Amino acid sequence: MTTTQARRLWVAHGAVGAVGSIREHDGEFEVRMVGADAPVGRYPELEIAKRALQAHLKPGAERPEFRRH
Repeated sequence: MTTTQARRLWVAHGAVGAVGSIREHDGEFEVRMVGADAPVGRYPELEIAKRALQAHLKPGAERPEFRRH
């Protein structure tokens, strides 16, 4: 028997367009910023990952809108 885990993706959109993404991998959520070579980190919950992504935006930036793809 083979088990398959679906991977999910959320793209964070700010005033200037896409600013980052969150991908679910093996029950964790990996945060990547647009243009970055490496992920910011992996987090145990989606809401924590969203806050981490927002924390890596420039000071004063509004909270991005997260769209599931």
